[in-house]
Amino acid sequence: MLVPAATAATKTKACLALDTGGVDDKSFNAASWAGATSIAKSNKNVTVSYLPAASGADYAPNIKKFVDQKCNVIIGVGFAIAGAIITSAKANPKIKYAIVDDSGLEPNADYTAFTAIPNVKGLTFKTQESSFLAGYAAAAFSTKGVVATYGGAPYPTVTAFMDGFAQGVFYYNQVKKKGVRVLGWNRDTKNGEFVGDFANTSKALQISKNFEQAGADVIFPVAGGLGGATAQNSMDGKKSVTIWVDTDGFVSANKYRSVLLTSVMKGLGESVSSVIAEVNAGKFTNKAYVGTLANKGTRLAPFHDLASAVPSTLAKEIAAVQAKIVSGAIKVE
Repeated sequence: MLVPAATAATKTKACLALDTGGVDDKSFNAASWAGATSIAKSNKNVTVSYLPAASGADYAPNIKKFVDQKCNVIIGVGFAIAGAIITSAKANPKIKYAIVDDSGLEPNADYTAFTAIPNVKGLTFKTQESSFLAGYAAAAFSTKGVVATYGGAPYPTVTAFMDGFAQGVFYYNQVKKKGVRVLGWNRDTKNGEFVGDFANTSKALQISKNFEQAGADVIFPVAGGLGGATAQNSMDGKKSVTIWVDTDGFVSANKYRSVLLTSVMKGLGESVSSVIAEVNAGKFTNKAYVGTLANKGTRLAPFHDLASAVPSTLAKEIAAVQAKIVSGAIKVE
């Protein structure tokens, strides 16, 4: 008996090529993998798998393994893997690809022009918007008038957080007539403090201690799982609080809950499950997914355990600032 076309099941094999840090990094990789497993649990026609990367040298070989395994959609996790994904996609036009935190466009030699690849979808996020809110919250919470941020590596998807954070502090100073300083990021030069990778916990810890010595009592690490080094330092020294990145750290890194002011979240899992669903439904397009405050693709987490320690009006102020960003009254660069 033939199954009617309208009800025929489509099998989809979705494969995630992870960035460095491991699948349990409590941040980027973990959230992306959670999105994949969530759709596999809800849709029996979807199977998912992943391969970890010890370094960037593993990206292309991992993707090749997925091609050989005949994956229907290959999802690269992180900006750094974009080049390897695009190279594979051009060589395998029948396979669908997506890149978490990248436009999916192929740049020319000097990055002055970009070309869309028919079988590559970018999963992008305007994290500067939610980071703006975090900067405002940090400035309001700080008792020393000094806050700080650092990044793992100077990728645009990292510096967007850092610059948005600094813009939020600047806006707070403007409306409150304050002078809160930001360490770790210079908005004029577009440069700041970086670990150099997303694995060196010793350097992340030293940067955090240096910030505290310079007076910072709120630190925003944009470095994936390295945020744990900063949060642990906050717990041990009791001189600062930490803002988590990518996921709600209160949930994903609960052991640090007592020192987490808030988290700047990306809808990483939602974007991954969305593209897998598109492929499974036969509706894949290369139109980029863009997560914003408006569609909740990026957002600021609640203050959770520190809610009683923040200024009583801060939650309402944050909501008002968010509404202005969504309406366009506040322009976040």
